[in-house]
Amino acid sequence: MSVEMESELRFNRTIAAFDEANTHDPRKVSDDAGNRVAYELLYAQRMSDMLHHFYPQASEALKLAARSQHIERWLLPRDHYPMDRKGYLQWRSELKLRHATRACEIMAAEGYDSSLCERVAALLKKEKLKSDEESQVLEDVICLVFLRYYFAEFAKQHDEAKLIDILQKTWRKMSEAGHQSALKLPLSDDEIALVTKALA
Repeated sequence: MSVEMESELRFNRTIAAFDEANTHDPRKVSDDAGNRVAYELLYAQRMSDMLHHFYPQASEALKLAARSQHIERWLLPRDHYPMDRKGYLQWRSELKLRHATRACEIMAAEGYDSSLCERVAALLKKEKLKSDEESQVLEDVICLVFLRYYFAEFAKQHDEAKLIDILQKTWRKMSEAGHQSALKLPLSDDEIALVTKALA
């Protein structure tokens, strides 16, 4: 077997292992075809799809980071932390570490060396966000997935002022390429109106 084939098989096994871990999410949602699937499994698949369309030249490390961005996220619920800004930031920090650790555990079990594991961990922990191109790409993809698939539901739970604030913060996280892709997303008229206000 060639080195290239072995590498591809290892990558596919690792993606499958990430997905298997996420199938245990007790929260179920409908995918685009109406099938009931685990919430984080669907999120992971959407991350991979968005990365493929937004940045098709992604490295193996970036592809792995995108797929494991929220791996087993439900195991660390938001309500385990104080429901204030400090608690939110602590929760987000712990999530990054947990996701990075879990992704590396699975990668190591599938035969990846420590250097690639560390690279994926760095991407998941958002290290050097503004100076690392792939870290910025991952952030763009996260924002695009949020806007495309989750903003509409989020919008039902908050008032306009809160939504505009969230959109402005999301926009600041993104690169110019991310902005251009966001403006091409198939958003509803109401969502487009909010984005327009947020960018005004």
